[in-house]
Amino acid sequence: MGTHANKLRINIMKKIINGKIYNTDTATRIGSHVHSHRGDFQFEDTDLYRTPKGAFFVQGTGGAYSRWSRPCGSNGMTGGHGIQALTAAEALAWCEDSGIDADVITQYFSVEEA
Repeated sequence: MGTHANKLRINIMKKIINGKIYNTDTATRIGSHVHSHRGDFQFEDTDLYRTPKGAFFVQGTGGAYSRWSRPCGSNGMTGGHGIQALTAAEALAWCEDSGIDADVITQYFSVEEA
């Protein structure tokens, strides 16, 4: 899990996806994950949120080879930022893959004892 103290935060972001608004200002941030460093094309700094109505989404920024990349020129890619909606299953998988603490995961997801 990434540290929060040294993170460069994008200001409040809002995006409408399929007629629903995803807003980092009104949603609860569940966890954060930083991959690599800012100079790396694969750099990614992503946060998982849950809206007041229980929908999940990620918001982040990243390099040219990250989920946040965007087209540049005729066939290139550059870094970018944005918001992507997730299903509950995708959000749980994101938490597991990102090393989010088990106690945090169980606050937001139903998981069974092994």
